[in-house]
Amino acid sequence: MTIQLLFFAAASTFLVAPISRAEVQVLTGHSAAGSGFTLQSVPPPANNDAATGAQFTIVDGTRDANSGDLAVLHDGRVPSNADQPSANFFFRAGADGGRVQIDLGRAVSVAQVCSYSWHAGARGPQVYKLYAADGTATGFQPGPKRPADPGKLGWKLIATVDTRPKDDSDGAGQHCISVTDTAGPLGKFRFLLFDIARTEDRDTNGNTFYSEIDVIEAGGPAPVSTVEQPIVKTFASADGKFHFTIDVTGAPDLADWSAKELGPVAREWYPKIVALLPTDGYEAPRTFTLRFRSDMGGTPATTNSTGVDLNAPWFRGELHREACGAVVHELVHVVQHYGSKAHGNTPPPPRNPGWIIEGLADYVRWFLYEPQTRGAEITKKNIAAANFDSSYRISANFLNWVTVTYDKDLPRHLNTSAYQGIYDEALWKTWTGKTLQELGAAWKQFHEKRLSATP
Repeated sequence: MTIQLLFFAAASTFLVAPISRAEVQVLTGHSAAGSGFTLQSVPPPANNDAATGAQFTIVDGTRDANSGDLAVLHDGRVPSNADQPSANFFFRAGADGGRVQIDLGRAVSVAQVCSYSWHAGARGPQVYKLYAADGTATGFQPGPKRPADPGKLGWKLIATVDTRPKDDSDGAGQHCISVTDTAGPLGKFRFLLFDIARTEDRDTNGNTFYSEIDVIEAGGPAPVSTVEQPIVKTFASADGKFHFTIDVTGAPDLADWSAKELGPVAREWYPKIVALLPTDGYEAPRTFTLRFRSDMGGTPATTNSTGVDLNAPWFRGELHREACGAVVHELVHVVQHYGSKAHGNTPPPPRNPGWIIEGLADYVRWFLYEPQTRGAEITKKNIAAANFDSSYRISANFLNWVTVTYDKDLPRHLNTSAYQGIYDEALWKTWTGKTLQELGAAWKQFHEKRLSATP
């Protein structure tokens, strides 16, 4: 079954950015939930452009230790997910960007310059000034360091780019830039200089993940892209409030199952999870992506700010067992979004206990979505090692017991306190009249008594 590529307005916007001179046009494309850099107005990355065989050099700044080499900027390949450091180039953490020079090896009639970036947070947007030179100007300096003005050293300012959103969002997702001249080629140049700035300075993680830079030659070969065309399908909740995308580009064989089984489950259960875990002043994401990958090792699934990555090989073996339940677990993490409010607090609050984060997710999965499977039972085999903070299924069992026995609103209380960064063990006494330790002991005694009466 082939799933057609669909776009929805909430995920992609295209606009003309401010231009640096009358003839130059800077087109920007952004998709918060897309993949493959297949955005309107900006062509996908090419592997036969003038930059493919060019020499890229850092003339100011330092590559981050986790960054890929400069070669990733002109190899025609792009990352497979939103947080893949080795497939991107970015400057050292905490630094205010730097400068990258491109030597095309000869003077080229440049028709278009494109840049591409992708990250699940504030490292997605692009902020830079693009300069160009033919290298023949008197006093030309091929590698001007900051704070030198390239415009006074034989370089021409071509464009200024800034794709940071105007609202409070971090601009997560894919960003594509196209710089052209409405009157013809941008000019005949041998050198390009990217003077790159960070996107934010609130923390050390403000340097953009640049995935590719292309230079299209006027009259040169037609750009050829090796980027896989996305295979996606979009779904909407019954009330139309929530939209999500299932991306099976990396696992086309799972397209039919995703459309018939996974899509309906997510469509039904995401709104239920949002309703179960409300928090004043917080709105759960309205759009996200479920994306299949084949490079996740043994991890079944992970959640980031743009959606959920699913391990295709693992899912192939679990389609009729744990596959849909594992996604429900991850959808809880999409809603939880812990840390977004805490990041604005000074000093930051204590880290939320992992057993609560994972226990809540497994509580929804095992006791609400698929209670018939009894996947989080306390048995004679696991009772000895079972503690309320054992995480995942064991903690889910504890949370269910407290919810049924003491406070039906416990999931909401836990979620709110964790999101607001105010969780503290003392809150259990407020919610239930018992301390956490007392509850843990009573829960275990309940199961020990139940099991002792069972043959």
